[in-house]
Amino acid sequence: MRILAFESSAVSASVALTEDDRLIAQSFQNCGLTHSRTLLPMVESLLQNCGVSLDEVDALAVAHGPGSFTGVRIGAATVKGLALGADKPCIGVSTLAAMACGARALGGRLCCVMDARAGQVYNALFAVQDGVPRRLCGDRAVKLSALAEEIGQEAYFLVGDGADLCYNMLKERCAGLMPAPPELRYPTGYGVAAAALPLLAAGQACAPQQLDAFYLRRPQAERERLKQLNGQTG
Repeated sequence: MRILAFESSAVSASVALTEDDRLIAQSFQNCGLTHSRTLLPMVESLLQNCGVSLDEVDALAVAHGPGSFTGVRIGAATVKGLALGADKPCIGVSTLAAMACGARALGGRLCCVMDARAGQVYNALFAVQDGVPRRLCGDRAVKLSALAEEIGQEAYFLVGDGADLCYNMLKERCAGLMPAPPELRYPTGYGVAAAALPLLAAGQACAPQQLDAFYLRRPQAERERLKQLNGQTG
């Protein structure tokens, strides 16, 4: 199964083309430019250089959250537009699960983290068994203090763009934490494709119109609006 996969839920952006579990090509950028400027040109260049058209792709996959609200929306909207135009199925996968798939070569236990602001991280814990990341918990927004209490002295590789933050804040309390090497730390299109492959094989693809973002938390502007409304009605 040939998958075109997109990752734009974090600071970096990536696109990958895979054939089953084999990586054919991948593009990755962590240059600070907005994903609205980088994502489509990356796709066009990757497909052109591979000599593959969108018609020859079986499905499109995207990291649909949690993560940056803007980045998640850009990724989901890009995939929906391309899938609609090409009449292709698509699937959204957890950004945290995609991180774990991209870093599974590390083995052991993986603590996938993204900075969620306000003293919290988006987080999920995984244990790699026979080369496959197995969930130890669901995706969540958790306070760093609560995460430290849960992890204790267990050995975990920190994966994700929140790895440095988490390590610097928790290393005194959690001696088993170790940041993953840079080449395996950031989310990638290949990780998205690897997370999507078993779901697609199980028939869990959807029509583009059904693809949606998964935020875990409400956007800041909406939280402020609800806070104001509650204050007015309290």
